Amino acid sequence: MQKWWFTHNNRSIRRKSTIKMRIVLAALVLIIAPGLLWVLIDIYRSANGRPCASFEEIKQKYAVSDAALLDRNGEVIHTLRVDVHGRRLDWTDLGQVSPSMVRATLRVEDKRFYSHGGIDWLALVSATFSNLTHKNLRGASTITMQLTSILDRKLRPRNGSRRGILQKWNQLKAAVSLDNHWTKDQILEAYLNLITYRGELSGICAASRGLFNKEPSGLDEAESLILASLITSPNASVEEVAKRACRFASPVSRNSIRDMAYKTLGRTYHIRRDASIAPHVARLLLTNGKKESKCTLDGNLQRYVHASLNEAVRFLENQNVSDGTALVVENKTGDILAYVGNSGTSPTTLYVDGITAYRQAGSTLKPFLYELALEKKLLTPSSILEDSPLEIVTPTGLYVPHNYDNIFRGPVSVRTALSSSMNIPAVRVLGLVGVTDFVERLQELGFKGISQAPEFYGYSIALGSADITLYELVNAYRTLANNGRFSNMRLVFDGNRHHAQNILDKKATFLISHILSDRQARSTTFGLENHLSTRFWTAVKTGTSKDMRDNWCVGYSDRYTVGVWIGNFSGEPMRNVTGITGAAPVWLGIMNYLHRGFASKPPQPPGGVQSAQLTFEDSIEPPRTEWFIAGTEPAGMVLVNRVHAKPRITYPTQETLIAIDPEIPQDLQRVPFRFEPQSRRFTWTLNKEKIGTNDSVYLWTPKLGVHKLAITDENGHILDSVTFLVR
Repeated sequence: MQKWWFTHNNRSIRRKSTIKMRIVLAALVLIIAPGLLWVLIDIYRSANGRPCASFEEIKQKYAVSDAALLDRNGEVIHTLRVDVHGRRLDWTDLGQVSPSMVRATLRVEDKRFYSHGGIDWLALVSATFSNLTHKNLRGASTITMQLTSILDRKLRPRNGSRRGILQKWNQLKAAVSLDNHWTKDQILEAYLNLITYRGELSGICAASRGLFNKEPSGLDEAESLILASLITSPNASVEEVAKRACRFASPVSRNSIRDMAYKTLGRTYHIRRDASIAPHVARLLLTNGKKESKCTLDGNLQRYVHASLNEAVRFLENQNVSDGTALVVENKTGDILAYVGNSGTSPTTLYVDGITAYRQAGSTLKPFLYELALEKKLLTPSSILEDSPLEIVTPTGLYVPHNYDNIFRGPVSVRTALSSSMNIPAVRVLGLVGVTDFVERLQELGFKGISQAPEFYGYSIALGSADITLYELVNAYRTLANNGRFSNMRLVFDGNRHHAQNILDKKATFLISHILSDRQARSTTFGLENHLSTRFWTAVKTGTSKDMRDNWCVGYSDRYTVGVWIGNFSGEPMRNVTGITGAAPVWLGIMNYLHRGFASKPPQPPGGVQSAQLTFEDSIEPPRTEWFIAGTEPAGMVLVNRVHAKPRITYPTQETLIAIDPEIPQDLQRVPFRFEPQSRRFTWTLNKEKIGTNDSVYLWTPKLGVHKLAITDENGHILDSVTFLVR
């Protein structure tokens, strides 16, 4: 009986409490209803107003964080990030987003998206009562409401706090208005493209490619749930994201989703570029806020050159080669068609632009030295140069040049010496031309790195001791290809034709081109079969710097000039790499690619150039037809003893100081006077008095004082003189 009473009493109490609660709720409804009705009327009355922007306007204003470099045909060949504040890739149409991602987004963020009118009133009322009775605040923002706050800054929470009542009210009105003027698919598409997923990854394309390395169309269910779970809190811990994703997943897939979340979100993201074959040009042109730039490059050629360099560097890896660069330019226009500043195989030098980096020139400057000698009519292609041991006394010491193969070939013609890249004959030619004139000529050709006084370079500049860039070198060879006319190259179609000027003599330039294309003359050093021999007309030169640190190959056809450099940006020397085995194979491949559909024609001789049959004394070279600047051709057989060298005193040099040692007998302190060429005979004069005749080396007993030493010809004309001091 007592038990029944207590049970009956408890039921009565609960019934009374329920009745009271209903009365209270009814009273609240009666009190709040007019206000709610007014809110609803205000919200839906404003729905007819235009939203902040149309869907088309939002899509048009959307800006990616990457700028695009277009080749000459409009193809995207490189994308470069230019916005540091966020990562946004191309706008993704809703049809290009996987159904799994769409379902996951709706399930996590707004499951009644397609049935409500911008506001999910059921979720809003539920969240309101839940927030009144629980400490953990719960939101009820629909996808449409979230999108309005993205589109309108005024609707965003301030300083990380929750929205105020007025802000929330305006957001509700904006959501209804947006839902009235946009389709559901437009709202969802804009939302997926504008929402932030993780860190700086904004939009479904950046998130999908950055975290999963795939396009949005390829996202599966697990990946979609992870991405959708990031929307609420993009910077949440991996554990929180995994927990949220698992809540919406089937029990079978929860473990795999957790593992994927830790693997994906626990590492640094990386977005693989759509196109990445011209990074150095992109960094040059995509500046000052440019989102797009069209350049002169040819995308197909750029890809081929890049692949060729990579293959060559990998092939030479065991010979300590890690870097390579190449430049291709059209002769007539100066348009740069391929610009590969780095083979990209060395991670420590990924951003180095080898085309503009200064390196030692090696033998690549020799054609311009010989051109100057031909232009001045100091030499002809048949002139004889002595390839024999040479010692030159300079103010800084004794300069002793050597040939690359350490072989001395005796008397050789200019054609053979240049084609076969002999060093000692080149130094002798510099003695004829003069260091000052040669340095000034190189400066005229655009070698900006050659900026010191001529004395700084000395005779070693004949062998390429100066620092140059591949960019400068290619344009200088392009000047040879254009018959001596120099103009700047270009990377953009700016509409301005660069002014061309005559730097080199077109007659001498023709002779140099003819020599550099001579396979037979080149064979003395390189053999007949090598990578410099093309099936069509080309003129080409190789070069290797001291200690095998730089390997060059530069040459031209009738339409293109191609330059290739192989080596190490770190400056480390290569091992057993020559001009034929290093850069030349890449050069040959590029030339063959350029002329795969047509041949190259040799240049026509200009006016003032003529050919002549000639023979050489002692048959030092085979008889041949040779080209000459009119009036310089030999009258008969080319004589071996007519060695071309500027008569000069090699020791002592100007302002040499000679000290007499009083403890050494005077006869043992004699000073050797030397001149060259040794095959010639001159008269020595000291202080205007004759002291010897026809002696290439004269031993003189020193006397205190200042002395003037000279050599004269048979007519008494002074050919060279120096002043020195003995004390």
